[in-house]
Amino acid sequence: MVEETPWQQALRYANRANPYPFYEELRRTPVARQPDGTYVVSTYQEIVALLHDPRVSSDVRKLPDPASAPAEGSAEAEPITETVILEPNIITQDPPEHDRDRRMMMPHFVGPPHSPHLISDLEPEIRRIVDGLLDTMQGETRIDAVDEFAYPLPVTVICKVLGVPLEDEPRFHGWIETALDALDFGPEAASEEIQGRLAGGRQAVEEFGQFAAELLDRYAQQPGPGMLSAMVNEDGPEGRMSKGVLVSNALLLIFAGHETTVNLIAHSVLTLLRHPDALEKLRRRPELIVPGVEELLRFESSVQFWHTRSAVEDIDIAGTTIPKGAPIFLAYGSANRDPKRFANPDELDLERRDNQHLGFSQGIHFCFGAPLARLEVQVAVGEFIRRVENPRLVEDPPPYRHNQIFRGPRHVLVDVDGIRD
Repeated sequence: MVEETPWQQALRYANRANPYPFYEELRRTPVARQPDGTYVVSTYQEIVALLHDPRVSSDVRKLPDPASAPAEGSAEAEPITETVILEPNIITQDPPEHDRDRRMMMPHFVGPPHSPHLISDLEPEIRRIVDGLLDTMQGETRIDAVDEFAYPLPVTVICKVLGVPLEDEPRFHGWIETALDALDFGPEAASEEIQGRLAGGRQAVEEFGQFAAELLDRYAQQPGPGMLSAMVNEDGPEGRMSKGVLVSNALLLIFAGHETTVNLIAHSVLTLLRHPDALEKLRRRPELIVPGVEELLRFESSVQFWHTRSAVEDIDIAGTTIPKGAPIFLAYGSANRDPKRFANPDELDLERRDNQHLGFSQGIHFCFGAPLARLEVQVAVGEFIRRVENPRLVEDPPPYRHNQIFRGPRHVLVDVDGIRD
């Protein structure tokens, strides 16, 4: 039996709760070729360099076709990645298409310079939602910090921002969960279980895309509130996006607008309950919530790696040549624990200085939803600490979701003495 690489071990579901020992071993070879021909980059300096390197493409159409040339040692598994991609969205585009589409989308989401108070004006609504969620838990002695808290907040906010009817949430939540559970990049991808999920994953993506297309059509006929209506009716100097690109970016915004924030809130609660001294420090000094959220994001990265990049030329880096055409995986979760960049990286330090983590990536694909995510998590975690009395973990580690990229707990059960007003 062929011994698995540290990367393959990190991707196994059994190690989802703690991939960090495998990342530590992986960093001994900063750029490591995997048996399937992928190059995994695991160290901070090298990832930052590649995020700013024009020889690295994000365009999924430039990735090699796995069906045409199976790589040495690759699993006989049929990936879902071909089907989850409709037309390229801003994450899977290169300039100049990326720059044009991002320019057209950003004013409707992050605000400045067109609407400089767009995000900050959402704070009262975010606080109202958080307070309502905590009020609903009053009288309970055991809560699920994912289902009752971490999930409802960001999904409610992103529906409001985008103009997606909140009553449609159960439908798209199901599609997203089904598609994510069918996506696997590790040695278990060839298993009967994962292969059995592929058809369901494809159908979920198709139905999700049809849902987005119909919503955009309605807004094209009758404009309404929110970013999706603004995008479909955009009539600026650069024209309008094609319908296919609009649908692809709508799916991205609905998904990314809440999925990573759910994981960040859940992991923040989990991490603070594992570190009672840090939780008590935040309770005594609530102003630390701003740097504290940055440290929590570094400590448990919501996006563990990204998988759509490839080399358009040979790239010499860290003593390794990544050949033209090779897929490149950037392991953000490993880079954020790189001891050459962060002192004592496996320790939680809410007052960590110079904390330029890669939780939102860097370069032209830096997450433009970062300001909203930061605000949501600051409010949610701050209020959880203030109002929840004597929270204790029921199960540690908790059960994790299957997906390796968007790593997060499926449930975080917490026993509590009560919820303060």
